[in-house]
Amino acid sequence: MSLLSISELSAPATAVALPGFEHVRRFWDPVLSCMTIKVLPGEFYVSRQDEMVSTVLGSCVSACIHDARRGIGGMNHFMLPEPLGERDDWSSTVGRAARYGSDAMEQMINEILRAGGQRADLRVKIFGGGRVLAQMTDVGKRNIEFVQRYIAAEKLNLCASDLGDVYPRQVQFFPQSGRARVRQLRRHDDLALVVGETTYLKRLAKDPIKGEVELF
Repeated sequence: MSLLSISELSAPATAVALPGFEHVRRFWDPVLSCMTIKVLPGEFYVSRQDEMVSTVLGSCVSACIHDARRGIGGMNHFMLPEPLGERDDWSSTVGRAARYGSDAMEQMINEILRAGGQRADLRVKIFGGGRVLAQMTDVGKRNIEFVQRYIAAEKLNLCASDLGDVYPRQVQFFPQSGRARVRQLRRHDDLALVVGETTYLKRLAKDPIKGEVELF
């Protein structure tokens, strides 16, 4: 007879993730009493369940988009605003989904609509874009300018934002209710939380797609 952990015993039976997100790790958070999903750089997640999506942002930006009428929402975490070169090459298209806000926004909105959301009812909250590394060109500023321009061009309803500054952020988003919480990470040891983002940005600089922007 196998033994169950306390968290397994206390976690309620929950529905599976939406199609296309089965690979995402979901775990029970006993403190918040809900399922939790961590969105990493270059990822997005959409849900219509009572769960929490979390990420840590440095120069990257996350958009949290929510349909309040139907209780559907999602969060993305993108690295760069948009490519500067040609967009009709298949080999470059494959890599863009995990890099560019232009693709991250479009793909996430499409998934929310596929899950039953309606474009006219979408509400957007945006976070991040801090200048956390002095030696890096201001990727955060470009990300902020992009996402604001995208929201205006697509006529989306922006209802909250926390952008810029020099601190990384932790963002928690509840896709069913649309509630979001942000915590600035000001302690020196908190900066270790953006190491993954920084490493990813450096790898993008060494592995450019056609038209990739220069990071350093």
